[in-house]
Amino acid sequence: MRKIRNFMCAVAVLLLLLAAKIGMQEPIDVEEWVASASVESDEKIIRIPEIVPEREEVQLPAAYDYRMEGRAPQIKSQGGISNCWAFAGISALESSLLPEEAAVYSTDHVTHCNAYSFEPEEGGAYIMAVSYLTGWMGPVAEAEDPSGDGESPEGLSAAKQVLDVRILDYKDYEAIKRTVYLYGGVESSIYMDFTQESSDSDSYNWSTYSYCYTGETEPNHDVLIIGWDDDYPASRFQTPPPGDGAFICQNSWGERFGDKGVFYVSYYDSTIGGNNTAYTRTEDAGYFDALYQSDLCGWTGQLGYDTEEAWFANVYTAKEAETLSAAGFYTTGMDSTYEIYLVPEFTDESSLQNRTFLANGYFQYAGYHTVEFPKEVSLEAGQKFALVMYIKTSGEIYPIAVELIQEDVYYLEAVVLDDGESYISDKGSVWASAEETCRSNVCLKAYITREKE
Repeated sequence: MRKIRNFMCAVAVLLLLLAAKIGMQEPIDVEEWVASASVESDEKIIRIPEIVPEREEVQLPAAYDYRMEGRAPQIKSQGGISNCWAFAGISALESSLLPEEAAVYSTDHVTHCNAYSFEPEEGGAYIMAVSYLTGWMGPVAEAEDPSGDGESPEGLSAAKQVLDVRILDYKDYEAIKRTVYLYGGVESSIYMDFTQESSDSDSYNWSTYSYCYTGETEPNHDVLIIGWDDDYPASRFQTPPPGDGAFICQNSWGERFGDKGVFYVSYYDSTIGGNNTAYTRTEDAGYFDALYQSDLCGWTGQLGYDTEEAWFANVYTAKEAETLSAAGFYTTGMDSTYEIYLVPEFTDESSLQNRTFLANGYFQYAGYHTVEFPKEVSLEAGQKFALVMYIKTSGEIYPIAVELIQEDVYYLEAVVLDDGESYISDKGSVWASAEETCRSNVCLKAYITREKE
């Protein structure tokens, strides 16, 4: 896997000129709702429910292993292709469905059919799998697109709808364990100082299947964390680390590597637990009927106003008589609160003031989230509407996740700016076009349901 440099770096878009100190239920009828809405002018109080943060808690055992729990996905082999990110990402999704559903999905499809401008041999990163899955490009069944033949048929449809993705903080071992225990395997990046074809390693003990790298080289490989052992002896590593403990990791080098494809990575390894992703909610295809989006590459940059708070909006046009059921967006750090609003009749950026409250809440972790509305909203064919969001993320001065075109970054050549209409604001009063000002699409999707024939 090739490291994507600066992939998650904040983009300092202060827009000082704009900060001028101006300050499945029954669908409902938009006009009736707007008439009774509690949102008044920007100078008056917006009456919304109180947000009460709920933090995740669970008592964790000293050791846990998916192989003992029927939750370990199929061992796969990437061969000579640098798509470990795709194998780890798809395996993370598969593990989140186990033990109830033993699905096997195509790694070829995520490798060839994502939104990026990478060739398969060039590598990739976890965010490519995230955007592929949350953008409904996949997954597709392994039987429909067998992995390893270097190609993918056209016209395949996603078998699942990935609705929530957890992106964990750097080296947050307790959060990694909690996520593995409650949801599914965690894709994590590490530095491997050898390849599957080479046995020359200073960090890997071939007799105990244990690995511990303690250098400063950046990660070059993705694996799937499927468990842990707090008492795994330090003596089993090639060079004993300062203490016991290891994550149990599933590799993508086939069953001939390690203990039938599994090995142990020390808690003291320099890179394990750096980049961490897990899939925490997935539904069958058809749960929602349509998805309006303009951020196929997903979260590639961040915008903001040098403060934890910001506003952003996306504009869409209803394709037919349908129901607006949910919104999908990213939080860029720990401890985020949000508010979601609807502008039922969008004309220009000034109409973003005419917004009606839909939902609010709290997310403990960074990642992608789908929020279903307490009351769905009826839309007419051709109706141009906007979703508006207020976000506050603790410690993040650029809290808006965007699909950003970055200069001289060739793998983002596929980013298209004329496929949507996005706006950003510091206070929710004065708005600027994200495409024109920041060369970005904001990451804010609209989920649609339609009457079944």
